[in-house]
Amino acid sequence: MILQCTKKAGESVKQGFIKESVGSKIFDKVNLVLMIGFASIMLFPFLNIIALSLNDGVDAARGGIYLWPREFSLDSYKVLFQNEDLLKGFGISILRVVVGTVTGVLCTGLLAYIVSVKHFSGRKFMRLLFVFTMFFSGGLIPTYLLFMKLGLSNTFTVYWLPALFSPFFMLLMASYIQNLPDSIFESARMDGCSELRIYFQILIPMSIPVFAAIAVFSAVGHWNSWFDVLIYNPSGEWDTLQVYLRRLLLEVEAIQQVQDLQLAYSKYRNISPITLRAATTVLVTLPIVFVYPFAQKYFVGGITLGSVKE
Repeated sequence: MILQCTKKAGESVKQGFIKESVGSKIFDKVNLVLMIGFASIMLFPFLNIIALSLNDGVDAARGGIYLWPREFSLDSYKVLFQNEDLLKGFGISILRVVVGTVTGVLCTGLLAYIVSVKHFSGRKFMRLLFVFTMFFSGGLIPTYLLFMKLGLSNTFTVYWLPALFSPFFMLLMASYIQNLPDSIFESARMDGCSELRIYFQILIPMSIPVFAAIAVFSAVGHWNSWFDVLIYNPSGEWDTLQVYLRRLLLEVEAIQQVQDLQLAYSKYRNISPITLRAATTVLVTLPIVFVYPFAQKYFVGGITLGSVKE
């Protein structure tokens, strides 16, 4: 009797006829509704921004635009792309992201490897030294004076040199590296490999998930950064895309507040600060939106794998 029941149960499992309970069905449906609602809440602001950017500026001032433009217009994007300095700022932003991300990830990863080497006597001191900087800093004015003394003002170096080492990223990477087998590194040292060779030829290929995740964090930070450009680049020679877009937005707002400048106002008659701000947001966000899906498979694994201790 028991054998027959077990056999029937096994056949049911093989055929996929496992009967779900009522509570399980209710949970699945409620979970589906909640996830759809949560996704809608997350997507609505972005879709609303796109609709505003594609709408006529005068009509957008009336409000009431949600997911679709009421009067379709590309004037806001035309104003953005007609700016001669836009391509220059875009190129500088791309260069900053590439140089800043590559150098920052490699140097921070090397620091994380150093503080994870068990036979290095100063690793605890170095870890505490960098963690201390997470909570206490010199402040804006001393940092500005230091950069002036070092001659970093009005140079491209000021964008990537201060970001070579990140204590927070170092802790994430070190947590990941500590879970890797020590026998691999010990055997490499016995074969005569230097620490730099171990880092570049062994550690980095084994730590691609965490390196990719940190690269996404770093790239987004460099791409969105604009405040340091205003402070350390007073000449405007190395202005990034975000600064040019901010300057253009302020220009439109100033012109539309001056009623006497009819000639200047006619250039922007079909746009408003609302639509231009929306177009600026879309233009700055799209590169990150396109890059993020390619790194998403490393993103979750790289951050969470190092947090689990055996």
